[in-house]
Amino acid sequence: MIEIKTPGELQAMRAAGLVVWRTLTAVRELAKPGVTTADLDELAEQTIRDAGAVPSFKGYHGFPASICASVNEQIVHGIPSKTQVLNDGDIISVDCGAILDGWHGDSAVTLAIGEVSKADLALSAATEAAMWAGIAAVSSGGRLTDISHAVQTAAEKAGREDGTEYGMIVEYGGHGIGRQMHMDPFLPNLGKPGKGPRLKTGMALAIEPMLTGGGGETVELEDGWTVVTADGSRASHWEHTVAITDDGPWVLTAPEDA
Repeated sequence: MIEIKTPGELQAMRAAGLVVWRTLTAVRELAKPGVTTADLDELAEQTIRDAGAVPSFKGYHGFPASICASVNEQIVHGIPSKTQVLNDGDIISVDCGAILDGWHGDSAVTLAIGEVSKADLALSAATEAAMWAGIAAVSSGGRLTDISHAVQTAAEKAGREDGTEYGMIVEYGGHGIGRQMHMDPFLPNLGKPGKGPRLKTGMALAIEPMLTGGGGETVELEDGWTVVTADGSRASHWEHTVAITDDGPWVLTAPEDA
């Protein structure tokens, strides 16, 4: 069963989502050369707790931090570390979740550290565009894979425009969200449209494409969390939590003017 929320419950999720947005905004401002990923994690946890919320990630299946901080070839689930110092030219994907009054918000951004190559900027832009294309495909009465197809189509279009073939990470994707962080349904980032559960008003989904500058094969490191590209190519991850309404998608983890 896919959880259906009332309008009031979606408003509660919106409040949690804005905590996540404010946290990622603070992290974005701090993320510069010389800063460690542990510094970012400390700021994120403090920002979340100051808002009266709880980090979704900390302790989740034993995860030790409040954000996932995935640098360069790390795709997702990177563990913040005092020894991971950000350098000029790095990119970092920061995934953040918060629980407020029992409801979850979840969002991710890819940040450029200092002067970043055009290829890495294009990779991040392509991933973000794929996310927004997926969000635009959210419609009450539609099907789940309408979103998947929109993400895939946008990623492929960006690749043609950029003169490269971006790798699509297929093992990881979006998910339902609400009273728990990860709920049914799993949302693939590629596929044919018109398949899967029918979308209904009151559902909420985390839409999160992950692209690489090379192939789509992944390796999980010995820490049991960090996932990296098998070929060492760089990776990007963007995510928003989105509610399905009668008026279309409502992005819960972004300000109204985003």
